[in-house]
Amino acid sequence: MQLLVAVDGSEESENALAYAADIADATDGSITVVHAVDPTAYDEGGSEPITSLSDADARLILESVADAEQRGLDLTDEAAAFADELGHDVAVELLYGNPVAKIADYAESEGFDTIFVGHRGRSERAGLMLGSVAKSIVERATVPVTVVR
Repeated sequence: MQLLVAVDGSEESENALAYAADIADATDGSITVVHAVDPTAYDEGGSEPITSLSDADARLILESVADAEQRGLDLTDEAAAFADELGHDVAVELLYGNPVAKIADYAESEGFDTIFVGHRGRSERAGLMLGSVAKSIVERATVPVTVVR
């Protein structure tokens, strides 16, 4: 059985990897850990609204592809080390682009049997506003998805 585990550095994605390791033990399966490199924009300012372009330039930060890639490498290295503690060698892969699309498409194109993903369990309101990567992967994937908290 080929198991795909998506990681983002959260405790929940670590829980998903631990659960996948248990399933791999029971099925003599292999594990591949993936992280989708997707640079993001974030606000490094106060709570006041952005009112001008210069204000936006001062407050909005766009993560570079190189920084996002390094963060992804660090996350997959940490996941591989954790898997090693659990007694598993894992393959690691960085994907580039929207995590939902890339993880679901990679699972299908590479013939994985299942996907494991962590879910942070944000409030219902935050989930409605922000969406949920885990929920979106469940909706898009063509293979079974196990969501772990």
